[in-house]
Amino acid sequence: MATQAQLMGHLDRSIGTIENVFLTYGSGAVVIGLILLAIRGGNLGSWHIPPWYAYSAGLFGLVIVGCLGYATPRLGLAVTLTIAVAAQFITAAIVQQFGLLGADQQPMDLSRLGGMAVILIGVWLMVRQ
Repeated sequence: MATQAQLMGHLDRSIGTIENVFLTYGSGAVVIGLILLAIRGGNLGSWHIPPWYAYSAGLFGLVIVGCLGYATPRLGLAVTLTIAVAAQFITAAIVQQFGLLGADQQPMDLSRLGGMAVILIGVWLMVRQ
């Protein structure tokens, strides 16, 4: 993720955020398309089995890639990834707390809240000037 964010930061500064996301996803689509051709489609015939909302993963990916590409040249690689990882941990805890999107429910407890507090302190330490 660090290497990808740094490279996307270069693209973002050179050609812009939207163009960066387009090229990043476009090149990935070409590569995975060739792989799917080589394996004769894999399990694409089962596309109808996952719930409809599972297909929003691509949209979330666009947002994540765009944010990483935009933030890395402006905030720096370490700060950007610290914020991104902290946001992922906190989001995961919320998803599990409520059993959202088909996740196994895992209630919040003091230990998890303490862990999130430590993560947020780490973010603060990284972003303070």
